[in-house]
Parts: sequence; structure tokens; C-alpha cells
Amino acid sequence: MSARTHSRPLSPTRRDVDIRLPWWALALPTLAFVALLVLMLNPTGAQAASGDPMIAHLLERARELVTR
Repeated sequence: MSARTHSRPLSPTRRDVDIRLPWWALALPTLAFVALLVLMLNPTGAQAASGDPMIAHLLERARELVTR
């Protein structure tokens, strides 16, 4: 004989809903952002890099200011 389960109905005004993201939902975009930032700081490592990009100079100056 099976037992009946009692569940509470969810109301649309409930405020105690707990939604949690898995650890990789934040780690993967952060890792991708850091990888792209590293490629921008070192454009010689990229295959399609040509010339002297302005954004690389700007980020290099920002890195120098932070490391002082």
C-alpha cells in the first residue's frame, strides 16, 4: 500500500525561496574573462595580433599603476 505525500502549495508571494548556483556557474565565466584579459595584455601570444593595439597599451599602463 502506498502512502500519500503531503506537499505545501507554493504561493507566488513566498519570499524564502533559496536559489543557489553551482560553483562552476561563476568559475567558468571568470576563467574565460581572465584568459581573454591575459591575451589582451600579451598580444604577441595571439596568432591574429598585428600592429600595436591601443587597448593593450591602456591595460599595460593600468597594470603598471596597480603594481606600484
